[in-house]
Order: sequence, then structure tokens, then C-alpha cells
Amino acid sequence: MASTEQPDAREQQTGGPLGRTAGADGPDAAVAREPAAEAVDADAEADPCANARLALELLVHGVGGATAQGMLTDPRTDRVAGDDIAGIHRRVDDRDAEDRPHDYRDQPVREAYVWSNLTSGNGTRALWLLLLPFMVVNLAHWMRPTTRDRGRTVRVYGVLVRLIALSLTVLLTAAVCEVALDLTAWQCAGTRACSERKSWLGFMAAGHGGWWSEPGRRLALAAVVPTALMAMLWLLSHRTWSAYESQQPTGRTLVEGDQRAAGRPALCLPGFWYGRRIVARLRAAHTAAGFLTIAAVLCQASGRYDRRPGGSAALDTAGWALAAALAAAAGFVVLVVCRRGRSEHSADHARDRFTTRVLPGSALALLLLAALHTAWSRPGWTSDGMLSGNRTFGLIALTQGALVVLLSLAALRLHRAAPVERTPLRGLAGPAVAMLACALGGVMAGGAAQRIADWLDGDATPGMGEGPMPGPPVVLSWQASVIPVLLAVLLVLLLYFAAQTLVVRRRLLRTVPDGYPGERPDNARTRTIAGVIARAGLTDSAPWVLGAVSALTLLLGSCAVAGAWLTRDVPGQAAEGSPGVVEDGAQAVQALGSWFVGVGFVLLLTWGRRAYRDPAARRTIGILWDVGTFWPRAAHPFAPPCYAERAVPDLTWRMQSWTERTGGRLVISGHSQGSVLAAAAVWQLDPETRRCVALLTYGSPIERLYGRWFPAYFGPAQLTALHGEIHCWRNLWRLTDPIGGPIRLPEGTGTEVDCGPLKDPLAYGRTVEHPLPAPILGHSDYQTDPAFTQERTMLLARLAMWMPAQPPQGSSGRSSG
Repeated sequence: MASTEQPDAREQQTGGPLGRTAGADGPDAAVAREPAAEAVDADAEADPCANARLALELLVHGVGGATAQGMLTDPRTDRVAGDDIAGIHRRVDDRDAEDRPHDYRDQPVREAYVWSNLTSGNGTRALWLLLLPFMVVNLAHWMRPTTRDRGRTVRVYGVLVRLIALSLTVLLTAAVCEVALDLTAWQCAGTRACSERKSWLGFMAAGHGGWWSEPGRRLALAAVVPTALMAMLWLLSHRTWSAYESQQPTGRTLVEGDQRAAGRPALCLPGFWYGRRIVARLRAAHTAAGFLTIAAVLCQASGRYDRRPGGSAALDTAGWALAAALAAAAGFVVLVVCRRGRSEHSADHARDRFTTRVLPGSALALLLLAALHTAWSRPGWTSDGMLSGNRTFGLIALTQGALVVLLSLAALRLHRAAPVERTPLRGLAGPAVAMLACALGGVMAGGAAQRIADWLDGDATPGMGEGPMPGPPVVLSWQASVIPVLLAVLLVLLLYFAAQTLVVRRRLLRTVPDGYPGERPDNARTRTIAGVIARAGLTDSAPWVLGAVSALTLLLGSCAVAGAWLTRDVPGQAAEGSPGVVEDGAQAVQALGSWFVGVGFVLLLTWGRRAYRDPAARRTIGILWDVGTFWPRAAHPFAPPCYAERAVPDLTWRMQSWTERTGGRLVISGHSQGSVLAAAAVWQLDPETRRCVALLTYGSPIERLYGRWFPAYFGPAQLTALHGEIHCWRNLWRLTDPIGGPIRLPEGTGTEVDCGPLKDPLAYGRTVEHPLPAPILGHSDYQTDPAFTQERTMLLARLAMWMPAQPPQGSSGRSSG
């Protein structure tokens, strides 16, 4: 039950674009206008705080990491629940607050939930940089448009995203096979000029004459590298699966019998933050796909020789039988990926033991058979040219492009059936992000191949025929050559939005001083404030940048594959004989593209190495995971794990256990990404607990980012439902904040949620209260604003009117920690 009062006089705007401050009538006036619950007696109306003897503020920080000492503004803190990865902390002085509630009648007990180590803990988090494309494609799953009576299309959308994710695993495995099998074992070890410069290849060099010198045995040995990579990814996914996805939801959130469950938002469902089954199935399928890809590369290499005149008929027959088995296994992998998606209406405890054990084991057995078949002695077999990587990488690129086009059609169908205002790109945000994931995967694959080929080939340019090695597949050079074009378009877009920012800044110069009546105008100060506001608004232009880059990537990627297949030469050689401008341009984009992918690959390794050694750098890179891994792994099992599957149950358990044991009021206070965690946790609460809980968000991207980009989960209907289920919710925001914004609930939905825009800076010039120039805070330090304390006090007062007159009898009075 939500209050239906209109916005009160406390929220009068001070003028101009800089916002509101709390009025003089304060929270008591707001409480006087709040409708009282039937359970509130006369004594409670005289003293609302008499209904609950203790209040708790549960602070949840945002991205970039935080410390308990900083959140609680006290160097002496103590962890009362949790572990080194994520825990609840209090000031030492507040450890026994439940035993002396009368000491906290004027202010709540403050607790801090610190979750930063979920994304930037130990040094192995640096390896997550290699999983960036997997994380991005997983976001595409959650970006589907909202729907109404389009269940079949929703399932098709999910299947297409999972297939794109599967193609990224195949692309990663093929890239490692290209480096280890083709460039190293086939080309360099098979060429005297290259192997002589690499002493570590001497035992397998073609001119050595040893047991490992035969091409098939070199390939079988090199296959250990991609096989070890897949085993490592399986192990990493299994470990994070055990730590994150296996966190049990609270028993009170199991609402299968609740008649309202069918119409509730997805984030309310008990199985939403419990991805145990789907991640296990996808992990088995993707691991098997990786093993089968390696086996296919081996069989393709040996099959080309066996099918030549004079080849062994027995080996050829065995190769065809093995290829048929690989095709059947690959079809079963695709079936497993397509057959079942997430189950959210209940906590799915099924394990699918047959799929999770037999599928990767069978694929590994086929890989061992393929390695044995390839390593069989074939006298006279020599390695020349390159393995048929052009066809492999070209087919992967075309498959990804076709899947993205089909995904776009499904997204358009969903969006047209139930359009939601402010949805970016007319519902095509998911396909655009999926295209970005494919592009990132291609850049990483091309970068690795180009740099390794350059290192093995000495001073020669890969692919130009200047050295002893043929180099990487031609299609990778063509794909790298489109990067300069993409960067040029991106630069033009950035210049355009920079010009638009200047226009907005010039417009704001006239209105900024209106927010500070009585202050002496200062042109420099006004320009600074107007510039910050204008730049903060650039966040809302991100969809157009993403859409343009993704569409151009799809177009240029298709042209790159066509160019590689038609010419069978790198762009620089394919343009020979054409007009000088064309030839010079082709050589320039090829050289620049090779340089860009090489630098990108080196930077990735450098950042990973630095993050492994330096905790500060790891926390900085962890910001990327804070934003990208909020959502469960629904599409790719090798993506970095979803920290919310640990954090949301943590917060839900804490709120339920504390309110049940103490009968007190609780305000969960979330900043930035922490506000999204707080809202998700409140969604999971049972109705009885929600009566004791208020939600305070500030600098929140709930609507500005999540509501727009993930409309099926944070759209207007879902946020309105959350507002209807929680009695007290306030949101603070600033115009200078590039991340946070208003909730924008439709009019007539009850008590107003948004409080703002708040003044930023708090003072225009020097005043008695601010003798030094007040800083422009933007996204930070919301708690220093006077409105924060007043809104928190008002929320606690409102809670007192909805709660029972007395705390539950028999309470232990102790913290659940």
C-alpha cells in the first residue's frame, strides 16, 4: 500500500536549473500530512518513534570500491557479518547498539555493506580483462525490450543471444588455435628460417628430423595450449559458480504460492538471483564447443593431406568418421544452448548431471581421438602455406553478423508490440551491444594473431610475403583494416557532441545565476558550473554513438569478409595496380589497423599485468566489472561472475533478519550502483519486512541508465510496481551528475519519489557558511548535502506510522551479525 499524497511544500525549487533544498517546515510537517495506518494508536501519533525502538541505516556504496572507514566516517570499525569478500561493518562504538536502543532515539545506527572485493579482490581478477567480450554479450541478453504477449519472441531473443555468445567461445578458441597451431607449430616450426631464430622450437622443427618434427605431431602437441585454456576457463567458471550463483535465496522470498507472483516484476522472483542451473548447463556446452573446435582444426589439417592422391585410405576413412562424430556432437551442443534458458519463477535446484558431465567429457574424448589421428605417422607430409584459417574466421564473422540481424528483427518486434518511452535505439540496444561484443572478440583475436606473427616473423610485415611465414589469415588483416575507419567515424561523432555541449553550455549561462538569488554574478564561476552541467548531459547521447558504431561495424565487417574471400590477399596487396590514391589508402589503413590491434592487445596484457600486481589499479579496472557484471550470467558462462547474486541475498538476509529480531525501522541507503543493489534487494523482500524498510537512493542510475537500457527489468512499469510495494522511497539527484538522475515515475503514482535537482555547488560564491569556494560535487558526496539528513529523517518518521505499535515480543535485542 502506497501513500497517495501530493508533493508537499518542503520541495520548493529555489529557481534556475540548480534545484531544490529542504524547506523550513522539515520532516515533521511531512509526517503530519502522511496518512496514518490503522495500527497506529494515539500515543504513536504523538511520538511516531515510539512504534520502533531502534532505527538502522544500511549504507551500500557505488562503483570504484569503498572502505568501511570512509563510509562510516570513523577509523575504528568492526565487521559484524560477512567475510573478507563482502561484509557488514559498524563503528566500534555501535557494536552493541541493540542493547541500548535509547541512546539512538535521535539518529539511526549506521552500518556499511562493503562489496568492492566481489569485483576487485585478489590478483586473479586481472584475468577477467580477457573475458570482456563475454561480459558485453551477456549484457545484450538483459537489454531486450519490454514485452506484452510475445513470449515466443522473447524465447527466440534469448536463444539468439546465447548462440552469439557460443560463437564468441568458438572465436576465442579458433584464435588460440591460430596462434598455437597455425603460426607456431605449422608455419614457424615448419620453416627453417623461422625455427632457427626460435631455439625453443628446435625439438619440433621440420629440419630437426626428430619424432616431433612431423606436422601432425607438432599440431597435436600445440593443441595442448588451447585445451589448457578451455580447462582453465571451465575451472574459473566452476569456482565462481560455486561462490556466486550457488548463493541460496532467502526462504521468505519463495513466493510460488503467492497469487500476485505472476504479475510481479522479474526482479521480485525468487529464482532471479539464483543462476545455478543455467550457468552449469552453459559451462558444459561452451567447454565442449571449445574442445570440438580444437578437434575440428586438427581433423581439417590431417584430412587435407589424407584426401590427396596417394594418401592413406584407412586414415581418410577414420578421419571422415571422426568428422561425423564431431558434427553430431556440435549439433548436440547447439541443442543444449538453445533448449533451455533461465528459470526465474522458482529457485531451480536441478543439476542436469548428464549434460554437465557427459557433454564436456565426450567432447574431450573426441579431441583426444582427433589428436591421436592427427599425430599418426604420415611419411612425406610437410607443412606449407597456412592452415585454412581464412574460411574459419570468415564463417564465424558471417554467422555472427547473421545472428545479430535476426536479433535485431526480434528486438524490433518486441519494441513495436509494447513501446516504452526513452528506450534507446527503438529497442535495438541489445543487438547493438551484441555487435560490439563480436567486434571486441574480433579485435582481440586479430590483435593476438598479428602480434604473435610479427614476433615470429622477425622484421617482416605479417601477410605481405616479406618473410619466411605466410602470416595470419587474410580475413584478420581485412578486419583490422576497418578499425581506422571506425575510429575516424567515432572521432567525428565525438566532435559533434562536443559542439552540442558548447551550445548547451552557452544556453545555461543565462539560467545558472537564477539558482543563487542575491549573489553577485561571476562569469568564470558561471561558466564552470554551466560546463559541468552540459558535460553531465552527454550521458544521454551515448545511444547514438553506440548505434552508429555498431551499424558501421556490421557493414564494414561484411565488406572485410567479402574482400578477403574475393581477393585472397591482404588489402595492401589486393589494391596493387589500382589508382595511386586507392593503393596508398589501402596500405595506410592496413598498416594503421595492424598497429591499432597490436597496441590494443599489448595494452590489454599490460593492464592485466599491472592489475595483477597493483591493488589500486585492480580497483580502477574493477569499475568496469562493477557496471558490467551486475546481471546474472544468462548468455555466457565464462563471463565474469555476477556479484549481485552474492550481494542481493546478503542485503536481503540482513534486512529480514535485523527487522525480525529487533522490530526496528531500517533505511537502506544506496549510492550510484549501490542504489541498484538496494532496489534489487528491496524487490526480494516479503511484504511484512517491506513495511519496516525505506529506500533512499542518491546519484542513482536506476532510471537514467538501467531504466533506459534494460526496460524489461527497470522500465516505468517495473519502477512503478516497486514504488507501490514499498511505502517510503526518496531519490536525490543533481544536474551536475553524469550518472544519477530522477526516477521519473508517471504522475498519479502516489508519493513523489524524486527530490531535486539539488543545488550543486551549495554556494555560488564565498559566504559565511562557505568562506572558501564550494566544490562542484557532481556524482559524489551526496551525504554532505543537508537534504540527505532531512530526507533520511523523514523516511524514518514515515516508517514509524506504518509499523506495529510495539516491537515483537521475545526479541533477542542482538544484531544478527
